[in-house]
Amino acid sequence: MMSPVRQEPLVMQLCEQFRRMIDDGTWPVGTRIPGENQLASELGVSRGTVREALRALSVAGLLEPRVGDGTYVRTRDELAAILTRDRRGGDLEDILDVRSVLETAAGVRAARHRTEEDIRALRRALADRAAADAARDVDAYVEADAAFHRTLIRASGNPLLLRLYEAVNESMVASIRRTTSLPEDPQLGGLHEALADAVEAGDAERARACAAELFREVGFLSAVSGEPS
Repeated sequence: MMSPVRQEPLVMQLCEQFRRMIDDGTWPVGTRIPGENQLASELGVSRGTVREALRALSVAGLLEPRVGDGTYVRTRDELAAILTRDRRGGDLEDILDVRSVLETAAGVRAARHRTEEDIRALRRALADRAAADAARDVDAYVEADAAFHRTLIRASGNPLLLRLYEAVNESMVASIRRTTSLPEDPQLGGLHEALADAVEAGDAERARACAAELFREVGFLSAVSGEPS
């Protein structure tokens, strides 16, 4: 860490420095950050200044103080923190609608901007999905499916789209878990394969159609299974 320069209030400087450390993964989500005394010593500032900066980031939702256990990184993004605090917006149909909008747009852009590494990542995720399905391992399946969809968003090359997706990542993963039933419906698996094929082929319209159809199928299977919305 760098000792702050005294050109603006120290608390603001520390807030910005701590934000960067959260954003770049120096302080990963879910981990406990160093204590106030350690931070103050390393940065050459008062403990009170450190405390105010940490309090500001806690109010913003990026950090979570736990009595008797220190302060933990809650999320990398203020938007995610706001959505996490909002316990209203989350029935399954709403979440699937949001995913459909984001991932249909991502499919079109991914077909135009994907890299070889993006394609490899999509194929790895598909292989992991298939292996988890064969093993009837729900946790591994959810993880692999989430990786597939996150890779699709990343392959779009649109940083704002990725930020929006990551902001609602918790709801996205929850929706995958709620709609997972193993063994996987063959139609659903086929649509994932078709979407990856369209992205690899650079066929934007086919990618759009596959993504839209995929979420129609997820919604249909959820309705048939009686999954509550």
